[in-house]
Amino acid sequence: MRRNMLREKMRDRRPTIGTRIMSSWPAIIEVIGHTGKIDYVEFVSEYGPYDLYDLENLARASELFDMSTMIKVDQSIQTYAAQRALGAGIQNVLFTDIRSVEDVKECVRIVRAETPQSKGINPCAMRRNVGYVVESGSVEYVEAMEEAVVAVMIEKASAMEHLEDILAVEGLDMVQFGPCDYAMSIGIAGQKKHPRVKEAEKVMIRTSLERGVVPRAEINNVEEAFEYIDLGVRHFSIGNELRILHDWLKRGGERLREELLKV
Repeated sequence: MRRNMLREKMRDRRPTIGTRIMSSWPAIIEVIGHTGKIDYVEFVSEYGPYDLYDLENLARASELFDMSTMIKVDQSIQTYAAQRALGAGIQNVLFTDIRSVEDVKECVRIVRAETPQSKGINPCAMRRNVGYVVESGSVEYVEAMEEAVVAVMIEKASAMEHLEDILAVEGLDMVQFGPCDYAMSIGIAGQKKHPRVKEAEKVMIRTSLERGVVPRAEINNVEEAFEYIDLGVRHFSIGNELRILHDWLKRGGERLREELLKV
């Protein structure tokens, strides 16, 4: 089984930098890997089209570099999507739309192997992460599923109401605040920067640090990181290829159009 670089850095209390992709083209991961600056790539499967072959190819591409992988899964198919992604070689999972303590417990069970010790529901399977037949059901497989980082989105009003109990769930490793869903869930849709939303995010970060669960912040540029660093955040996901493309073309297009109008 392959080393999980994200888990190792978290265990050693080292900061991590990830980035998000929505395209299932493996070349995107290779381009990211060639930078040598990114610790893990998160495939946001919740938003983009993909098939099971894509999951294996994304994992293969990441293995050319010292990078880990993560998948963000849609809640409606979370068991199937998470277990097939892990089987493809994607090493960590971000679960969405958490509303209760029971939701988080189920996320942990989905990832962990089905043993009396782990109490998971992830069974033996002849998939890529075990060499298809080489390590299926092995001790190494069980250990790899223990190493998989279980992250959840805190993005609903009910999740914030039960935050301390959620953070106490054994096996939960990382939390990420979701301002868009949270704003909608408290009746102020579209107001991601509303003071109530920003305060809830700060509460989540402070409480998770107090409870020993890693908070991660999603940012679009380095400047956005500073306020989170001041709060104690050391784990970041910077950008996604769609926003990067949009923002670069918007800035570049505006500037070029201005220059052309001068001619």
